[in-house]
Amino acid sequence: MNKMKNIIVLVSGGGTNLQALIDAQERGEIQNGKITCVISSNPEAYALKRAEMHQIKTKILSRKEFPNNFSYTQALLKVLQEEKADLIVLAGFMIILDKILIQAYENQIINVHPSLIPAFCGDGFYGLHVHEKALEKGVKLTGATVHFVNEICDGGAIILQKAVEVKQGDTPEKLQKRVMEQAEWKILPEAVSLFCADRLVIQNQHVEIKAL
Repeated sequence: MNKMKNIIVLVSGGGTNLQALIDAQERGEIQNGKITCVISSNPEAYALKRAEMHQIKTKILSRKEFPNNFSYTQALLKVLQEEKADLIVLAGFMIILDKILIQAYENQIINVHPSLIPAFCGDGFYGLHVHEKALEKGVKLTGATVHFVNEICDGGAIILQKAVEVKQGDTPEKLQKRVMEQAEWKILPEAVSLFCADRLVIQNQHVEIKAL
């Protein structure tokens, strides 16, 4: 095994996906990696409290203090370098990152999206809106996708996907909760662990998982 990898989690809100990662780490499910820092774009984010409760270092880099996404991304890049990030996880991080960061950490940034990409993804598809659209379309299955981040919104190579049944009488809120519990909170820690164990191979926008 290679050296333990530093996992940096970027957050903006409640931090439920961060909690799923912390829980998986404490159960010993994340091989060869450790959450070493949580960075929030919002000083009020509850995710910061979640990190503090588990003695994980936190940093606040408030978006409001920067004139644009480029200057914000530059500052974030500096913090990530200081923290020696090996893997960056976007866990409900609401800022579109400039390409300078995506290029600096190529295939080292992962995101979880609450649909089966390429359905219901791209610009404007986040939060409840994704589930509203899925219900509007009448799909029978939805789910979540963990993917690498590239310069196209939700366009990076897919690492893992998990399907979730859409039920009669679902509201966007009910569906959102089921997708989180049954898919997001399972495949995000799994993808993080696979990355840290050097088991992900990317070729032509396809991710292969190396057998143990």
